[in-house]
Parts: sequence; structure tokens; C-alpha cells
Amino acid sequence: MSVLSAEDVRRAVPMSTAIDAVRDAFRELAAGNFVLPARQIFGDGRVLVMSAYHSPTGTAVVKTIGIALDQVPAIRATVVWTGSGDQLVADGTSITALRTGAVVGVATDLLAPADATRLTLIGTGAQAPDQVRAVLAVRRVAAVTVTGRSADRAAALIKSLADEFPDVKFTASTSIDEAIADADIVCCATSSSTPLFEADALPDRVHVNAIGAFRPTMRELPRNLLATASTVMVDQREAALEESGEITDAVTSGALSTDDLLELGPALSHPPTPAGRTVFKSVGIGPQDWAIAAALARA
Repeated sequence: MSVLSAEDVRRAVPMSTAIDAVRDAFRELAAGNFVLPARQIFGDGRVLVMSAYHSPTGTAVVKTIGIALDQVPAIRATVVWTGSGDQLVADGTSITALRTGAVVGVATDLLAPADATRLTLIGTGAQAPDQVRAVLAVRRVAAVTVTGRSADRAAALIKSLADEFPDVKFTASTSIDEAIADADIVCCATSSSTPLFEADALPDRVHVNAIGAFRPTMRELPRNLLATASTVMVDQREAALEESGEITDAVTSGALSTDDLLELGPALSHPPTPAGRTVFKSVGIGPQDWAIAAALARA
């Protein structure tokens, strides 16, 4: 049995590899090759258990997650991957951030303008750096604006990312509306329970990723954005309707129909033609964790 730390995970699976692995996993999901039990939720969302079984390879992953939004990092997790005679235990906190970034990379590659050069990141927590890494892996971004509740955390995040991407211009903003006004891509990675902005604050052509809200009581995106976007994509329709506050609110209010929700897996075989404003909403599903764990097992 191999036991891998966060540092081991990062060394073995760079973002480009993670994006390819997660893309392949969603193709496998669309092909019906995963058994995917519903996420188990305990203690009003304080503990989650996610699993996925890949039928063609006979391999499975189980992730246990502890969530405390008043701590840093807010998510602490452990991943167990089981194959034919092989077993791997890995730091699930790093895997969660990596796979969440990777799925945003896959969706951004499908939906964001091909000539996108300006990214705005809303949020400065543990998930934030991999949002930037993923977008920069699929688009030639020249400028990144970071905005969040803490100016000190925004400055620290900018410093670390600027060292990693010296050719990209990083700036901080104290105003979300100003930060998104000329963005080509917006990534939301917060634990907000109310929408971070109104649709009118966005440019007419922009792609928005939202990964922070994973409970029905949480919302990062405004209802009017979901109602008017040309494409609203989710990682999995059933999971989004169960766990995404933005999606459940929009569907319950009639602003959005379940038929309007495009799933990522099928979209990889039949890509949409994005126009105007597009949205990707992810709550995270087991095949993403399986993808990173399988990449670790191959490394």
C-alpha cells in the first residue's frame, strides 16, 4: 500500500495531467462506465463520503471529507484508491483542490472565448490557486485580478501565483463589480450564501465558473445570470440538482429548466457553440477523484 502526502500528489500530477485525466473520466462517465453512488452527508454537511467504481478496470475510489468553513483549509480529506492488488491512500485535500481546478480547466476549454486573456478570481481560499492554474493551462491569460474579503490573503495569493507565473500580470481589487467588468473568464471559489454579483455587472461575453457552493443553502451566482446564459453546464445534472444552491434556486423559481442543464461528459463528444455569457457549475463528483487517484497509481 502506498501512502502519499500532499507534496507527493503535487509532484506526481501537474495541472495539465490532471486536466487530461479528468476529461477522460468524464468521457468514461458519459459512456456509462462508472457506478456512482449518491454522496453521503453527515452532520448537516460537516462530513461527506464520496465514492466511484470504474467498471472496465475494476478500480474504485472512496473519499472522506471533513468541512469546517471557519478553518483554513476549510476542507480536509483522505482518498483511498483500490485496484487489482494495489491500494493507495493519499492526501485528499490536495486531490480535491487539484481535481476541482482540473474540471474547471476542462469546462473552460469548452466554453470560454478562444481569445480570452483576462481572468478574475473571486475568493482567496485553498481552492483558489488551482482555479488560476487550470485556466492558465487552457487559455493564454495575460492578466489576473484577484478579489476577496481579506486584502492580506489576496496579496499573499497574488505573490505566490506571481512567482509561479512570472509572465502574467496579477492585481488585487477590493470591488467585485470592478474586477469582473472587463473579464473574459470569472472563477468563483467562495463559501458565500448570497450571490456575489448581479448579471448586469458582467461583460456581454464572458465565461463564469462556480465551484464554491456545495450545499443548497449556498449561492455564488445570481439567478438572472443562469436564466439568461446561452449555456449552463454542470458536472452532473443529478448532483447539481441535489447540492447546488444556485441551480436548485433557479429551477425552483422557474428561471431555469432541468432540460437547460448541459452535462459536461456528453458535451465533450458534442461540444456546444458558446456565445455571450456561459456558466459552468460544479459540485464535484467521484470520477474526478478517481481520475487523480488513477493518475497517481500510474505515476
